[in-house]
Amino acid sequence: MAAPQILIVEDEAVTRNTLKGIFEAEGYVVLEAEEGEQMHRVLKNNSVDLVVMDINLPGKNGLLLARELREYANLPLIFLTGRDNEVDKILGLEIGADDYLTKPFNPRELTIRARNLLHRVMVQHEKENRNGREFYRFNGWTLNLNSHNLINPEGEEFKLPRSEFRAMLHFCENPGKLQTREELLMKMTGRELKPQDRTVDVTIRRIRKHFEDHPGTPEIIATVHGEGYRFCGEIE
Repeated sequence: MAAPQILIVEDEAVTRNTLKGIFEAEGYVVLEAEEGEQMHRVLKNNSVDLVVMDINLPGKNGLLLARELREYANLPLIFLTGRDNEVDKILGLEIGADDYLTKPFNPRELTIRARNLLHRVMVQHEKENRNGREFYRFNGWTLNLNSHNLINPEGEEFKLPRSEFRAMLHFCENPGKLQTREELLMKMTGRELKPQDRTVDVTIRRIRKHFEDHPGTPEIIATVHGEGYRFCGEIE
């Protein structure tokens, strides 16, 4: 089995070289980029398994680049940055990052998180394709398990960020069942819910907007106040 390839997007040479050494010592193949154009070029020409990206970058910052990345790829993404305010963290996770670490960081913690994330993605990919299932259909809508697209009754497709897709997949696999915020966050990111963490609510709000913007769609995700959410779609 080929070693996973990790792309480090970091403009500070010292930090980039440190990260390269850390990951190479763990057996990974490391690719590098200093800014957005280089990142897109590396992604176009290589099979990347994980992106580790700073937010403070020349030109487009990491948040903008993450949004661009999510438009065409569902690669695992870890933000590693000196920006430790809660707004940046929530925004980064909302855009679709799988994890968020602040500098200074513990090298061992970083490699453990990267390894666990890669493992979860592999397991999730296997689950998504088990028994040959490619779609979930409900109330005229379709969730495509291969492309991660949500498709409305008219055939218009919406590319879901990783966290939104994982939430929808979990809902479709468990129709009618109450899903707590703790359960949903673990399915979406592999993280435990902490006080004041609004990641789940923000993600559900973004998913709901697709349904709310389409007239005639019944309530698909219901809020169970004080407990969590329930998927109300009728799976075909």
